Amino acid sequence: MSRDLSKVRNIGISAHIDSGKTTLTERILFYTDRIHAIHDVRGKDGVGAKMDSMELERERGITIQSAATYCNWQGNEINIIDTPGHVDFTVEVERALRVLDGAVLILCSVGGVQSQSITVNRQMDRYNVPRISFINKCDRTGANPERVTGQLQEKLGLNAHMMQLPIGLESDLEGVVDLVTMKALYFDGDNGETIREEEIPADLQDQADEKREELLDVVSMFSEELMEVMLEEGDIDPQLVKDAVRTGTLSLEFSPVFIGSAYKNKAVQPLLDAVEYYLPSPTDVENIGLDLDKDEEEFPVTNDSEDPLIMLAFKLEDGRYGQLTYVRTYQGTLHKGDSVINIRTGKKVKVGRLVRMHSDDMEDIDSCGAGDIVALFGVDCASGDTFTDGKITCSMSSMFIPEPVISLAVIPQDNKAQINMSKALNRFTKEDPTFKTFVDHETGETIISGMGELHLEVYIERMKREYEAEVEVGAPQVSYRETISQRAEFNYTHKKQTGGSGQFGRVAGYMEPCEDEEYEFEDKIVGGSIPREFISSCDKGFKKSMGQGTLCGAPVTGVRCVINDGAFHAVDSSDVAFQLASVGAFREGYLKAKPTIMEPIMKVSVEGPSEFQGSVMGSINQRRGMIIGTTEEGMYTVVEAEVPLSEMFGYSTTLRSLTQGKAEFTMEFASFKPVPKSVSEELVKKYQDEKNKK
Repeated sequence: MSRDLSKVRNIGISAHIDSGKTTLTERILFYTDRIHAIHDVRGKDGVGAKMDSMELERERGITIQSAATYCNWQGNEINIIDTPGHVDFTVEVERALRVLDGAVLILCSVGGVQSQSITVNRQMDRYNVPRISFINKCDRTGANPERVTGQLQEKLGLNAHMMQLPIGLESDLEGVVDLVTMKALYFDGDNGETIREEEIPADLQDQADEKREELLDVVSMFSEELMEVMLEEGDIDPQLVKDAVRTGTLSLEFSPVFIGSAYKNKAVQPLLDAVEYYLPSPTDVENIGLDLDKDEEEFPVTNDSEDPLIMLAFKLEDGRYGQLTYVRTYQGTLHKGDSVINIRTGKKVKVGRLVRMHSDDMEDIDSCGAGDIVALFGVDCASGDTFTDGKITCSMSSMFIPEPVISLAVIPQDNKAQINMSKALNRFTKEDPTFKTFVDHETGETIISGMGELHLEVYIERMKREYEAEVEVGAPQVSYRETISQRAEFNYTHKKQTGGSGQFGRVAGYMEPCEDEEYEFEDKIVGGSIPREFISSCDKGFKKSMGQGTLCGAPVTGVRCVINDGAFHAVDSSDVAFQLASVGAFREGYLKAKPTIMEPIMKVSVEGPSEFQGSVMGSINQRRGMIIGTTEEGMYTVVEAEVPLSEMFGYSTTLRSLTQGKAEFTMEFASFKPVPKSVSEELVKKYQDEKNKK
């Protein structure tokens, strides 16, 4: 089953909210004959785009889960993942980029590089994903692709250059000029499916020549042959230019920019050609595996279908027929009915059904090879697990999972809702690593944590719809932390005498703030004042104490505990005695070490018309925010600030009313910082009151 891997492309489509990712994917599927009618995201026909298969996605007109599909374009197999644009669903983008070879970064020709474009670009850098940019919505009023290309260079630091020029802009957008072949392309027919190639319009000829010169100057750095032809001032073969652009793109040193309008069916086919020409095939990308037999030694994955099988599970979904696991095959071949081994658990599982995904439709297949993105049924695993056929013991490097920043209490209304809610939470936590759930031992409430208000809102809505679990939502809670601000000594003796052997342990030393780690333990015992076997008990005791501070009951972070003395009793000392002695010692030292409460600070970016700049800044100042900077782009202003998460609840409603619904904001976690004294006193009082009630 040898197939030409150079004709396979695994690409992701990612961008800021509402830049037109799903609309573009819809057009790609139409032009590659995968769907036969175009439906828009918020279309009047009520069908909704193919890739937004969840009812909630169609209603809100946003993408929540990344959806996978595949298509053929001029003999090339393209696997596409359409990812969400909201920062709340960032893990969907993260795991898609982990398994993809290339990406299309979409930008709005009016909005330009927005906050989430920066986040997505950073994620692409993290996994070294080559990208091409597509400036969409060139039919909108205020469209300016040149300005957006400038932003790609300034804000994202990309060596970005336009490969096309627009013929007309805004409502006059007719087509594009291809700067490689120097031809004008027009898109005729009801849905732009007929491409008409003509000479460049006379009024654009000079501009096209100038832009082509600029482009050639930049890409000639990646091809000696092209540079020689340019120096000799001979005729330049378009294929030479394409090869140079490809070399630059794959080395991450160049990013070609394409323009068009997916909604108006303009210039989508040239983008598909660009995916074929410039983005990598599985053989162009070096993927690294870790050989577990040789102490996690790194080795390059071969992409050969004859080699031992290696697959990475990157996304799970609980469907109608049990768990659906999306996998990327890196090398080897998998046939239906084969057995695979989950490296993390060591379990052997039989693959009963193998499917290719087309949004939520499945197409059964008999086998898959290196470079494929497929889904398996009935395989129990977690996100990020590696599967092999048993001939090799290795693991693919895992992905980066951000920590949740916001929590809510959910209270089921009755017993039936309780059962359904636990089923739903079980499924959601398995599917989404950034969605956490736990029971608060003090209040007995179920707490859910996630990446933002929208993230949790969507899960609560899904609980009600998909599981009929009627739940009430408590007030949002912020994940505070406690830490110490100075060094403090401790010397604590734990004594307990009951009938028979008692408990005895003395622990002495000091604790101090630790910048880099959450917790460090250092053993400086000399002369055996605490026997070796009890040192780990002390560590356990300190770790246990870190779970809850004394100020507001939040977890403690940034503490180094050092023990340098102690005492034991030949009979009464035990593991438990030293654990309890350490807990007592921690409490004693903690109160002397001037503990403080830390709160999560969010990096907030508010984007809106310049006329509302004053009210936006005012609203941030009211919320204890610190404005870092403002940038003006035409009619729009972007205000960047750092604001405590506790002050951001309900901000979207406030912002809408302040700006007549014209501004939007995104936020992501930045750091933990100490809370002001007044807030700290309030939190301590609230915690004490709750404690006294019990």
